[in-house]
Amino acid sequence: IDLEREQTLQRDAGGSIERLDAEEVELREAHKGNDDALAAAQDKARAAAEALSAEETALDRLTEEAARLAARAAAAERRRQEARGALERIEAEIARSEAAETALGGEIGRLTKAQADAAAADATARTEAQDAERALEAAEAARTQAQAAEAEARGTLAEVDGELAAVRAEVQALERLMAREADGAAQIVDRVMVSPGLEAALGAALGDDLRAAEVEDGASASGWITLAAYATDASLPKGAEALAGQVTGPKLLERRLRQVGVVDRAEGDALQPSLLPGQRLVSREGDLWRWDGYRVRADDAPSAAAMRLQQRNRLKSLTQSMAGIEASHAKAAAGHEAARADLTTATEAEAQARARRRAADQAQAEASRALSRAEAELQLQGAKLENQRHSLELRRDERGQATDAMAEAESAASEVGDVTAARAAVETKRGEVDLARTAMLVARGRSDEVRREGLAREKRLGEIARERQGWADRQEHAGSRIAELQARAAETAEARNAADGAPDALAAKRNTLAAEIETAEARRRKAADALAEGETRLRAAELAAREAERIASERREGRARLEARLEGAAERREDAAERIREDMEMEPQALLEFVGAGTEDLPGLDAVEADVTRLRRQRDSLGAVNLRAEEDAEEVRGEHDRIAAEKADLEAAIAKLRSGIGELNREGRERIVKAFDQVNEKFANLFRHLFGGGEARLIMVESDDPLDAGLEILCQPPGKKLATLSLLSGGEQTLTALSLIFAVFLSNPAPICVLDEVDAPLDDANVDRFCRLMEEM
Repeated sequence: IDLEREQTLQRDAGGSIERLDAEEVELREAHKGNDDALAAAQDKARAAAEALSAEETALDRLTEEAARLAARAAAAERRRQEARGALERIEAEIARSEAAETALGGEIGRLTKAQADAAAADATARTEAQDAERALEAAEAARTQAQAAEAEARGTLAEVDGELAAVRAEVQALERLMAREADGAAQIVDRVMVSPGLEAALGAALGDDLRAAEVEDGASASGWITLAAYATDASLPKGAEALAGQVTGPKLLERRLRQVGVVDRAEGDALQPSLLPGQRLVSREGDLWRWDGYRVRADDAPSAAAMRLQQRNRLKSLTQSMAGIEASHAKAAAGHEAARADLTTATEAEAQARARRRAADQAQAEASRALSRAEAELQLQGAKLENQRHSLELRRDERGQATDAMAEAESAASEVGDVTAARAAVETKRGEVDLARTAMLVARGRSDEVRREGLAREKRLGEIARERQGWADRQEHAGSRIAELQARAAETAEARNAADGAPDALAAKRNTLAAEIETAEARRRKAADALAEGETRLRAAELAAREAERIASERREGRARLEARLEGAAERREDAAERIREDMEMEPQALLEFVGAGTEDLPGLDAVEADVTRLRRQRDSLGAVNLRAEEDAEEVRGEHDRIAAEKADLEAAIAKLRSGIGELNREGRERIVKAFDQVNEKFANLFRHLFGGGEARLIMVESDDPLDAGLEILCQPPGKKLATLSLLSGGEQTLTALSLIFAVFLSNPAPICVLDEVDAPLDDANVDRFCRLMEEM
């Protein structure tokens, strides 16, 4: 295919070269005489251009003369139109000024009446404000008195409430303590009542026997049984009072109590030798003297039963006194509630009076602002009327000047020549210029055409030479390419003959490789199965090993725990034996023989430890004995009296301070309202002066009380709606702030006022307004 394509290209190149030779001969014949034709065409174009230049010069002269004449006519007409328009405008302004003067006269009359009405309303509002102020003072005094009474009643209630809470807390604590110590068993101590002061004596006489319960005669349980009284009781030593007369309880205690006497602490040691078998002496403090020579000091053997009896007596006493305290509490609560109701009523009355005062102040402020606005409007309208009259005089003078200017414009318009004839001459000459320009363009076009045709033939001759050379190169390249393709065709035929037997050899080699791949794949599958089985056995062995290690670890830990428990038990046994030797001064075995019980009859360790813990807690709850209790009570009582006196002084001072605060608040409100009205009035006037109109005012916000209220600036520049300061532009905000600053400055002048970079946010017009304000001030 390539050989045939190259042969075709070689034939086409030969034909193209023959065609280009023929075209070159034709172009050279046509180009003969081109230079003479081009010179003749250029001469004709130059002559046409000279004729056009002469015509254009004449046209320019005529055009300039016509334009000068038209300008003079237009200027005269414009002056005449301007003079006529000015005269008409001045006439209209004079008519409007006369109408505005009439309207301003009527507006001034209306504003004069409005000013009188606003002055009357302001006087009425001031009278109402004074009445409201007097009512507010009376309401504040009543509220202060009611507040003091409520505070006193609240203090009394708090004092009684604290006393009642303390008594209730102590009663609840005693009830919980007695319920906890009862342990659910019916003890004799719960059925015994002893005279106050003898609890320690009864506890010393009976000791822990009071904790035992009453049992039936013949029962196997431990406890008290009832026996008949002795036929004759042995008399107690002289000076000892029988304890049985001071105790109320079961008759089963009568035998025991008749043999117990109460003596003074100092006589016990002397009377102990005279005691008969079974008799005992006790003191009110809890000392014990027994007939067999055994004695116990109260400090060495505090009795839980005595504490229980004291707690019961204390609980009874507190229960009786709590009723009276509750009655006092109810009375104090009723008094506090009445005082609080009076305070609420006084507070509401004060709020109503303050609301009335606020309404009166607001009405007064509104009336004052209305009066200020009426005065300002009256002044403004008067100034406008004067300005209008002055403007009317100026407009009448301008009307005379406009009439003279109109006459001059009419005279100047009549002196201007005929503009139409001049423009007709210009149009005629412009037609001649157009004809000359057309002839020049035709001649120049013919010259350009001859030149373009010659240049085109020369360009084409150059292109023919280049194309002939290109086709010659292609023809030569095609010949060399044909020879190369013929040689490659011979080599390809030899290679094809050599490759005819290669497909059979490649097929045999592919079959051999496929058989080897199947054998290797079978070996791989067998090895993978063996690997999976080995990994399964390995995981099972690892699991078994970990389980064996876990069991062995648990066994070792169990053995270690048992050994530790065994060592701990041995140590505790040695410690217990050592404590028995130290506390009881005997061996553990001897202690068992002493108590007459075996190890299986002993109570459990938890029960013993609970009992010991309970006894220690009861002992610790007694606390240390305060030997200075009476002296401390006297000191506390004196401190209480001093604090009560100081409290009364403080309450009197608080009442005086509140009265002073009320006076200061009233005076502060008056001064704030007065200063606010003064600044507000000057602020409104300065705002109108700076802005050339509009309205601005200050209002109190966030509270009705002037002492707690904030300030908000409301302003309305000319042509805008009423809005807050934040909605204005930067220049308007600055002018508004300057109005407020100078309003305060005028209300309370200072010798120096420093303003830094006031003109930064202002444009030229606003800077000029600010400078004029500074000059006026």
